[in-house]
Amino acid sequence: MKIYDAENQILGRLCSKIAKQLLEGEKIVVVNAEKAVISGNPKKIIEEYKRRRERGTPHHGPFVSRLPDEIFRRAVRGMLPWHKPRGRKAFRNLKVFIGIPENLKKEKFEKIEEADASKLKTKHITLEEISLALGAKKRW
Repeated sequence: MKIYDAENQILGRLCSKIAKQLLEGEKIVVVNAEKAVISGNPKKIIEEYKRRRERGTPHHGPFVSRLPDEIFRRAVRGMLPWHKPRGRKAFRNLKVFIGIPENLKKEKFEKIEEADASKLKTKHITLEEISLALGAKKRW
């Protein structure tokens, strides 16, 4: 089991590495999902998520979550072959948490160097800011 800390990590790069490892059969836990970063113009990113959320109807979907851990899980799911049993099985091996749970506080966390957001020269926004802009109540 690998434990990744998503703090100051680029969402897409981190998710692609995690998706590959999930397909290889690894069990993966991600902590601090609300601190993952999406690069680009923050206003446009929020508009895109709002548009995605407001599409459809409340009864028939598509259903888009406001919570940062669910946004993270959905990003990983998009990189897996979801319509095949192999992809669904791999997705079950992923656990994502907001913050750090008590039982994992003593564990050592890994970071992926290629996904480090400190190298970004563009504007960026965290998943926490996106979820608050979508109307999520801060429960973390």
